[in-house]
Amino acid sequence: MFKKDITPSPKQKLKSSIQRNLRQNLLTTYPLLTPFIDDIIPKKASLEQIKLPDRVSLYVIDGTTPLFFQADTPSQQNTIVPHLKLVHRFPQCFPTIRIDRGAIRFVLSGATLMAPGLTSKGGRLPLPHERPPREKTAAEAEHEDIEVPNEGADEEGHWSRELEKGEPVVVLAEGKEEACAVGVLVAGTKEIKEKGKGPVIEEAHFLGDGLWRMTLD
Repeated sequence: MFKKDITPSPKQKLKSSIQRNLRQNLLTTYPLLTPFIDDIIPKKASLEQIKLPDRVSLYVIDGTTPLFFQADTPSQQNTIVPHLKLVHRFPQCFPTIRIDRGAIRFVLSGATLMAPGLTSKGGRLPLPHERPPREKTAAEAEHEDIEVPNEGADEEGHWSRELEKGEPVVVLAEGKEEACAVGVLVAGTKEIKEKGKGPVIEEAHFLGDGLWRMTLD
């Protein structure tokens, strides 16, 4: 989706009502961001939209910081997907899967992520498990309408619940610290484990792609 260099359209400032709706949609999709939402979208900051090719809208703060995008495509269906720069700031706030070393070069070339890259020894798929209780933060108390789940990855990198088809997910890589891609699942993780083959993410935003390289100046 972003394999080529991107020439963005001019930035458009959004109405306050649209900004509030996008902020709420972001928290609904990624409730683990709730404690950090005022850092991500400060209340006095300006949220702007940049229209990109292929019916993609990118949202940025104060014209310089990319946050997330929406793509009106069959696989994305306008799901809010975080920019990798946001993922790198708050890596613990997004569901993750992990590819093995052999799949890295394919993902970073924009190829469809296939199940074998996740089901091998170096890959990681969710392994449902209970997590220790945690205390509610002050920021969560301010957003009582958002239920923040007690979920996350274990020490080996297995997310604590199965992920569903159509759910956005961050892609980690064996031996690397930072996420290398993010996209929307075209198959649930339970199905991926059962079948062990087939596509997993067809249109990913990955390190070094046109969206990553795009300048906002």
